[in-house]
Amino acid sequence: MVDTMSPAHVDSIPEQNQEEVFDITIIGAGPTGLFAAFYAGLRGASVQIIDSLEEPGGALTAIYPEKYIYDVIGYPKVLAKDFVAACLDQAMRSDPTIHLKEEVLGLSPQNDGAFHLTTTKTIRRSRAVIVAAGVGAFEPTRLTAAGVDELEGKGIHYFAKRVDDFRDRSVVIVGGGDSAVDWAVTLEPVAKSVNVIHRSKFRAHEATVDELERSTVQLHYPGCEVTQLRPGADGRIGSLSFKNADGEIEDLEVDELICAIGFKADPGPLRTWGFELKRNQIEVDKITMETNIPGVFGAGDIVTYPAKFKLIATGAAEAVTAVNHAVTHINPDARLDAGHSTTIMEKRAKQAAM
Repeated sequence: MVDTMSPAHVDSIPEQNQEEVFDITIIGAGPTGLFAAFYAGLRGASVQIIDSLEEPGGALTAIYPEKYIYDVIGYPKVLAKDFVAACLDQAMRSDPTIHLKEEVLGLSPQNDGAFHLTTTKTIRRSRAVIVAAGVGAFEPTRLTAAGVDELEGKGIHYFAKRVDDFRDRSVVIVGGGDSAVDWAVTLEPVAKSVNVIHRSKFRAHEATVDELERSTVQLHYPGCEVTQLRPGADGRIGSLSFKNADGEIEDLEVDELICAIGFKADPGPLRTWGFELKRNQIEVDKITMETNIPGVFGAGDIVTYPAKFKLIATGAAEAVTAVNHAVTHINPDARLDAGHSTTIMEKRAKQAAM
């Protein structure tokens, strides 16, 4: 695991005077926002990051810190929390100012060309803005089977964070997307048993689905749906019933139930900022990553354009594009493409020696 700044250390960064103007403000401290901060530092920009969560990492930290990620460059597989630690370590090399537990409520251009960002704490100023807010606020889609309400918080998990919570337990996972399949593969070696119930085809990456199908996980799909949950002797979830593809009812014992059937994303205050939105995502120019508001750019899952792929790797490329165009927005005489990182650092070293 990469040695890096702890979230507590980040939180201890003193508040800046609200009159200070940063070159680039990044809204969102997930992997895309952190990489944007690092790259903006390479371009010589002063950077502040604002995030409503209490620690960096976005959904990776808030939802599944101990789930493996398989589709980021440089790692065959990596725990989400370790990947976030590496991203934070990289970002801090550019010495950004990070404001956590702070939500941006409003964005308004000023006559001097800067932006005022009204937050839950103060007014922050910036010459350009990059929105890297992930999916925005996220609320899990709730299971609607009989008995769910009575067993809420008693073995039903919408956010599964710690692998050890499921060690030597009988686990049932409902869902067929990346999160459901990844958790099934991750928990197979540690759980007493793992069953997956899904109503249609798996939507996860083909390689992970193939690994799942070669594992000892019991798969109940397609056409299977949970119909009822029942408590055990201790008052927690103890068993469930599901309808199989033939319409017959089957029963399973269960100690822990992971519901991974999706999230409802909400851009929150972003709705009122004047962006062009499509299905709760900000439409951006595919070439520049600029929104319909000049000087405001986007990157990561919050943005959309034709042929968009929602991947962390895609967000990193979008972050580079957004930063480079933000730099030229601030200074039209700046080079759009500053070259490779080694070239940038060599130029800095020469300038420092002069």
